[in-house]
Amino acid sequence: MPGSDILEMKRDLSDSMQSQGSLSVSDESIARMLCDDNHVEQAVRLIMKKYGEQLYWHIRRMVVSHDDAEDCLQETMINVYKYRSTYSNEYPLSSWLYKIATNESLKLLKNRAGFTMSVDDLGDSLKDSVREEVSPNADETLVLLQEAIALLPAKQKMVFNLRYYDDKSYEEIHQIVGDSVNTLKTNYHYAVQKIKDYILEHQL
Repeated sequence: MPGSDILEMKRDLSDSMQSQGSLSVSDESIARMLCDDNHVEQAVRLIMKKYGEQLYWHIRRMVVSHDDAEDCLQETMINVYKYRSTYSNEYPLSSWLYKIATNESLKLLKNRAGFTMSVDDLGDSLKDSVREEVSPNADETLVLLQEAIALLPAKQKMVFNLRYYDDKSYEEIHQIVGDSVNTLKTNYHYAVQKIKDYILEHQL
C-alpha cells in the first residue's frame, strides 16, 4: 500500500467507528485476508468493525482522554497493516490486536512523560483528566473507580483492565503483556487492593 493509501485508510477508520456492530466473520478468515496482499485493506476494515470499540475502550482506560484514545486507535490500525507479517496463528488474533493497542497506549504515555518522568509518574495527571472527561452527573463511585485505576502503575493498570473489563484469562493477558501468569496474578491482586483502599478513603 503506498503512503497516500495509508493516510486514506486512516481517514476511513474514524468513519468505521460510527458503523460498528456485531460481525459474523471469523477471526481465522480475517487473519487469512490480513496475510493476503489482495485483501489486506478489507481485513483491516473488518478488524476495525469487529474489534474497534473494544480496542478503543482498552486504550481509553490507559490514556483517559477521548481524543488521545482515538489517535491511538488509528495508529493501532495502521500498525496492524504495517506489521501484519508478524502475526502468527499460534495466538488468537484478538491477543495480537490488544498487544499492538497496548504498545501504542504506552508509547503515547511515554511521550507525554518525556525524558524527566516515567509513565508511572503520570498517575496524578491522569487522575485529574478523569474528572475532566466524565459527565457532571456521573456516578461518584464509578468516577472514584476510574481515578483509582488512573493512579495505578502502568503494569498493574493493564492487568486490571484486561482482567476486569475485558474478561481476559491470565493466559490471554500473558500473550498480550508478556509476564508470567503468577506475576500477572500478583499485579491484579495489588491493583484490586489499591482500588478498594482508594474508594474507601475518598467515599463520602
